[in-house]
Formats: sequence, structure tokens, C-alpha cells
Amino acid sequence: MEKQILTARHDKAGVQWVEITLNRPDKGNAINMAMLDELSGIARDLERDRAVRAVVVRAKGRFFCTGGDIEAWGSLTPHDMGRDWILRGIEVFEQIAHLPQPVIAAINGHTLGGGLELALAADLRVAIRHAKFGNPEARLGMIPGWMGTTRLAEMIGPSRARHMLLTAAPIVAQQAYDWGLITALVENEEGLDAQVSLWLDALLANGPSAMALIKGLLAQVHRDLRAHHAAAVAQAAGTEDCREGVKAFVEKRQPIYRNR
Repeated sequence: MEKQILTARHDKAGVQWVEITLNRPDKGNAINMAMLDELSGIARDLERDRAVRAVVVRAKGRFFCTGGDIEAWGSLTPHDMGRDWILRGIEVFEQIAHLPQPVIAAINGHTLGGGLELALAADLRVAIRHAKFGNPEARLGMIPGWMGTTRLAEMIGPSRARHMLLTAAPIVAQQAYDWGLITALVENEEGLDAQVSLWLDALLANGPSAMALIKGLLAQVHRDLRAHHAAAVAQAAGTEDCREGVKAFVEKRQPIYRNR
């Protein structure tokens, strides 16, 4: 069985960087527990690898990432959801966000739910024009669980975060660029590679210790709300509406919510 997370080490002008590729294209690169475990191990190795100066996260297939795999969490009890799925995902994305190396998300397609949360853990984001971004969780009677609510508000402001989270409707890449959710917009895969290469040129020329310290200072803006997020997700998972939302998704029909 092919690995669901691929890694490759590259050399650019004598300086090393690592590429992490989500490799589950037949499932829209939806994240399962095995992928979280793989990402955690990769991040742990990168954290202590002083030779690696930058990290690029990208994906195979039509999508960057369509979120957390509903097959992985849809049948969990509220307690198990908060403890095993949410806290684990938050821990892994925090590992990525707190890497000493700058992290680039090269977004080749739709980026939804947990996929957007993964992209938000990166330092720089470039997207192809046909990509869409969204948090569809409310349509399932669920909420973003991996710190996406607060990270999104930090990135684009509370008003725009409310728009995305409460409508649960995706926005196009141009709007994501205008709002500052991404900081570069390209037309195609060639443009994506070119922009990543330009950013790597800049990052690999900088002092690695200085960049790590800058990331550490900026991280102070982000409050530690892990327990609060996990409790809120467990509460959402325990509602009849969430069970109906998950069931309707599996059955490919519109959910009937009763606000309980």
C-alpha cells in the first residue's frame, strides 16, 4: 500500500528543504488518523533537523485537502471525538505551525474544513486560481475542530471569519487573496511551482535562527485554546443535529435539523 504522506528532501543552491505531499487523491486527500500520525512523526524529525531550512506542504490530485475524513470521526462518541480526534489533530497542526523552519502551503485545489486548518498552520500560502476555500462543518452540525475558528479569525479578521464559518459556503481563490487568507495567487501548476521557488529563494537566503525567533514571537499572538476547542467539538458531536448531519452526508441527502 502506497504511503498516504510522502516526503522528499531537496537541495537548492547548497541549502536543504523538505517537501511533504498529501497522497490520498482518491479520497480528496481527506485526513485520517494514520495521516495525523505520519505528519506528527515528520514534524518531530524536522524540528530537530538543523540542515533543513524550509518546508513545503502540497498535495497530489485535484484537491489540496477536503478535510478530516468523516469515516474517521463520524461514528466516534463525543468523549472519544474530543480526546482522540480533536486534541490529536490540534497537537499535530501545532507541531507544524511551531516548526522552526518557515512552512509554505502550495495549494493546488479545493481546501476545505480540516484541509483549510492545515493550510492555516503554514506561514505562507499560495493557491491556484481555481481553488476554493471553505469551512463546511456547520452543514454537518459540526464546528471546525483543529483550531480553525481562531486561526481563521487571526488571519482574516473576525468579521470575515464569521462570514465563512456561519454561511459554511466556500470562497474563491481571488476572494481568499483579497482577504489575505493567501498571499499569492497563480494561474496554473507551473505558476504554483514558480511561486514556491521564488519564496524558497528568499527563505533559504535568510538566517535560520532569525526566522525561527520571528516565528516564535508571532506565535504569541495565538492563544492556547486547545482544551476549549476540544470541549466545544465534543459538545457539538453530542447533539442530535450532528448525528443527523453525519448520517445525511453518508446517505447523500439534505439533513433535517431540529436544533437539539
